[in-house]
Amino acid sequence: MEQSPSCLKLFGSWASSYTHRVQLALKLKGLHFEYVEEDLTNKSPSLLLHNPVYKKVPVLLHLDRPIVESVIILQYIDETWTDHPIMPIDPHERAIARFWCHFADDKLGPAAGAVFGSSGEEQKAAVCQVHENLKLLEAELREGAFKGRRFFGGDKIGILDIVLGCGSYWLVVFDEVMEVKLVDPEAFPLFHAWLRDFEEQKEVNEIIPAIDRLLEYARGIRQLMLSLKDTTSSTTTTTATATTVATNSNNNVVIGSGTSV
Repeated sequence: MEQSPSCLKLFGSWASSYTHRVQLALKLKGLHFEYVEEDLTNKSPSLLLHNPVYKKVPVLLHLDRPIVESVIILQYIDETWTDHPIMPIDPHERAIARFWCHFADDKLGPAAGAVFGSSGEEQKAAVCQVHENLKLLEAELREGAFKGRRFFGGDKIGILDIVLGCGSYWLVVFDEVMEVKLVDPEAFPLFHAWLRDFEEQKEVNEIIPAIDRLLEYARGIRQLMLSLKDTTSSTTTTTATATTVATNSNNNVVIGSGTSV
């Protein structure tokens, strides 16, 4: 018997792609929820109470019980409300989806975050790392596990589409703010076509932040990160602040890192 969707509350941040993962999954499932916007510079007692270990968003409350970490939340949602599944039914395909979700959070996301938080030769190296990771996904779409599929999940959006696709709007930020094009349609035609199709879905459009607001936010964060990074004679407090800012920014910017603060 499926659980009632009542008493769902999501703690998140408007710019967090990990919050958007959960929002999209809930929308695809047709579940109603209360949304609580967190000020990440002044985290609420509720957020700290429900996620005392990582102190990050997103946090989903179901019947006042917290679930944390975005991919874990996605799996919880799918296992609790089985209509409109986002996980494959076949155990082997489920394992493949989980593997590539981990890849997105462990490899692709941090590489994209490094592009945002760097400049010069360091940034060029980070861009190359992103492209190496995208080559692997392109190969899977061309001749691997996802060959011939409209979405990674098949005919409909699945968990890997959510993990990879949420945050794709940051590609505009990379292009506008840093003049860096991470997803070249000529180099990655299948991935690029998938991304365009994903972004055109109604549920996805409903969660994408306004680009102007996102660009203003990104410019400010990037400037602060680079200025802190260039400061060589910093006190312990300044160093701690720089680390916090860098973590906040990377976790919110990357295409698919694990969680967001």
